[in-house]
Amino acid sequence: MQALNVAPSSISNSVATRRLRHARARIALSDDAVSQVPHDARPQLGAGLRKDFPILAQDVNGRPLVYLDNAATSQKPVQVLQALDQYYRGYNSNVHRGVHHLSALATTAYETSRDKIARFINAASHREVVFTRNASEAINLVAQSWGQENLKAGDEIILSVAEHHSNLVPWHMLAQRTGAVIKHVLLTPDQQLDMQHYKQLLGPRTKLVSLVHVSNVLGAVLDTSFVVGAKVLLDCCQSVPHAPVDVQALGADWVVASSHKMCGPTGMGFLWGKLAVLEGMQPWMGGGEMIQDVYLDHSTYAPPPGRFEAGTPAIGEAIGLGAAVDYLQGLGMGRVHQYEEEIGTYLYQRLASVPGVTIYGPSPQQAGPRGRASLAAFNVQGLHATDISTLLDTAGVAVRSGHHCTQPLHRHLGITASARASLYIYNTPAEVDAFIEALEDTIKFFKET
Repeated sequence: MQALNVAPSSISNSVATRRLRHARARIALSDDAVSQVPHDARPQLGAGLRKDFPILAQDVNGRPLVYLDNAATSQKPVQVLQALDQYYRGYNSNVHRGVHHLSALATTAYETSRDKIARFINAASHREVVFTRNASEAINLVAQSWGQENLKAGDEIILSVAEHHSNLVPWHMLAQRTGAVIKHVLLTPDQQLDMQHYKQLLGPRTKLVSLVHVSNVLGAVLDTSFVVGAKVLLDCCQSVPHAPVDVQALGADWVVASSHKMCGPTGMGFLWGKLAVLEGMQPWMGGGEMIQDVYLDHSTYAPPPGRFEAGTPAIGEAIGLGAAVDYLQGLGMGRVHQYEEEIGTYLYQRLASVPGVTIYGPSPQQAGPRGRASLAAFNVQGLHATDISTLLDTAGVAVRSGHHCTQPLHRHLGITASARASLYIYNTPAEVDAFIEALEDTIKFFKET
């Protein structure tokens, strides 16, 4: 229990331990019950889930909202909203080391969420899950802790031209401090990561490979069977919410993901790391919670994950993320992936049929057995992405426009911006049709003016 920093004394530690174990046992039973729900008893994805997302039942500019901006953030089901409300109404308290009733409830709920995430991604232990503010902070944690300790001048970091800024900027900053050299994997002609080029980049000075698991622009899924003789970090922000992810099978040392893209609250993410790797990393931030003992002239640190969670954590957000994990596991991530492959292919086909449209990334056929994410970044010949998105909004259709935090990728593609439609579990084929109809009307409007 020291890893959880539950209590400073053996008496309070014992009480908290019993409460936490009891809570974990209850949650394990409820998870087993969810897994035994017959397939046909689970709600239908798409239209069958919309009752759980009240925000979707509104009009925008006099039209029913068609929310296709899920790669930026997902909407939240009532189950997550209720979990947040119950915490703040019923047992709001700081976690760890408190032995009073509310603190014990908050601690068990907070740590049970860690357990849920560990099971959701098949971590070997809940101690491998570190709560962070978001995936960006998780990457910065690795860069500031492991990177600062292990990289020196001339060591090489392999990234790609398709990375989100969150998987570029922390390594830029680290390279500037250490003298490390950054290399970038390029794209194949069908705009997937070129793993043959990756193999050419890999060398004896390669110390870190940090790549996106699923591109938020190209929709391409990384081939994780690549051979590597270095530490590996995978940005799984666009994969964990949409498909079963088994961190033990990925072959990575770290995985990062973000709560708000998987039906959870904003301001919350997590870092998964192999326990042996985490144990060898020094803290990044200092303060309360992350310590073992503090003296006037030095401190000792808690084991992982506690040593990486300085200060009062985002308790409500962690509990909300746990509720989001419950929700997704109740649906079945295999079903989620299958549904999104189907509706994502439908989106691609409908969009590809519109004259003048260029879609970035591989087609579903080019993607092969790894598949393609249920998103499409695109441009229309002669039109700016922001103009397209603005007019779509007048029809109630919400898409994203800009560089999607991938300026280097857009430069590589020879464009300054793109529009992006991205789907999730509650989107329907009828919404795809409404989007295409509004896009065709938008194109017609600009051609006539």
